[in-house]
Amino acid sequence: MLKSLKLTNRHREEIMKLNWILHLVLVIGCVTASGQEKLTLSQAVDIALKNNLGIIIAKNNVEANDILNTYGVAGGLPAINGALVDNQQVVDINQKYSDASRDAKTHGAKTNNLTANITGTIILFNGMKIISTKRQLDAQYLQSKEVLNSQVQNTIAAVMTSYYDIIRQQSYTGTISRSIEVSEKRLEILQTQFSVGMANNADIFQARLDLTALQQSLTSQQLIVDQAKTDLLTLLTLKPDSVIYVNDSIQVDNTIRLDSVFAQLDKNADIVAANYQIRINEMIARETAAQRYPTVRLNAGYNYSRVQNSAGFNLLNQSSGAIFGISLGVPIYNGGAYRREKQAADIYTENAEVQKRELVRDYSGGAVKTFQAYKSALAQLEVERKNYVVAQQLLDLVMQKYEVRQATIIDVREAQKSFEDAGYRLVNLEFSAKAAEIELKRVTNRLGL
Repeated sequence: MLKSLKLTNRHREEIMKLNWILHLVLVIGCVTASGQEKLTLSQAVDIALKNNLGIIIAKNNVEANDILNTYGVAGGLPAINGALVDNQQVVDINQKYSDASRDAKTHGAKTNNLTANITGTIILFNGMKIISTKRQLDAQYLQSKEVLNSQVQNTIAAVMTSYYDIIRQQSYTGTISRSIEVSEKRLEILQTQFSVGMANNADIFQARLDLTALQQSLTSQQLIVDQAKTDLLTLLTLKPDSVIYVNDSIQVDNTIRLDSVFAQLDKNADIVAANYQIRINEMIARETAAQRYPTVRLNAGYNYSRVQNSAGFNLLNQSSGAIFGISLGVPIYNGGAYRREKQAADIYTENAEVQKRELVRDYSGGAVKTFQAYKSALAQLEVERKNYVVAQQLLDLVMQKYEVRQATIIDVREAQKSFEDAGYRLVNLEFSAKAAEIELKRVTNRLGL
């Protein structure tokens, strides 16, 4: 039987001192954390939607297209113009008549010519070009809204992925910290055993090296956490050196089905925008075809003209009155330009259809691959959660056995490695499943908190 270990007063003082130091570290950590601003996922998304530069641009485009989407811009409303011209002239006049006594010469005669008019015109017919243009403006407005929707979905997806990556990296930090606690406990046990002649310096040196290596790993992992936070702050368009505190867990929605993804793929904002692009190109083709038809305009207006001369035959000539009429413009020949423009517009429409099919193909393939990764991660998660619990239990058991010299340093290190590997695998699977979930909801335009 193994003899029980007895702690000397010096050992007890060292242990109390170590506990006091650990308590102080925990207090400092709590104060530091309390000085940081806790950031929830919903807050992060709200900030991103407010500050994201791409969303601001997309919103401005929607507003601009909304402003342009009128019958006036399409040419369907009357155009009214006014003009005022007042010309003053100084001329020399030389007049000769058959009766020479009436001949006259005038130097520096003044002439004033005042003309004012207001005219209005409206297109009665131009081959349905106005209707095609208005429908094109409608489609452009709706397309810009889908582009905005796509930008919003992409931003939310990026923020959520970055947020959960911070949680993943912090989970790594927790696993390393737990392993450091075990290494510190192992070193404490060895030092106690050494004091009673039951351990050697080699074991203590190795324990210190292992502890130092873990502490270095913790420092490196903390750098990764800090950089992940900087990436998130950049996405939020905040100061990249701001201090934030993220405390959350990864919860995966395991109810997504592939058939539902395909059923809702037509709601994808990019695909809907591609449909509107087809519509826009069709309307452009109709506009181009309309140029070959006659244009009928209704014209109306009012003219005023007044010419006053200080010398000459007519000293005053003034007229005013309303004008009404219809004008007809018929394109006869322009080198076949309209016909060629129509052919090119039809090709552009066909290209838009091909691009939409290509987009659907790529999104469908990407959805299948993402769903495969999603299902694989979910299948492994159940096993890995149990494995992680077993790894914790194994580590605790080995440490208990090590404390009574029923396990070796190698046993402890192997148990630590198994625990660290299980922790890494578990949080990686949780993150992979969550990232796949986010992507599947993004492509079906269902991404939300």
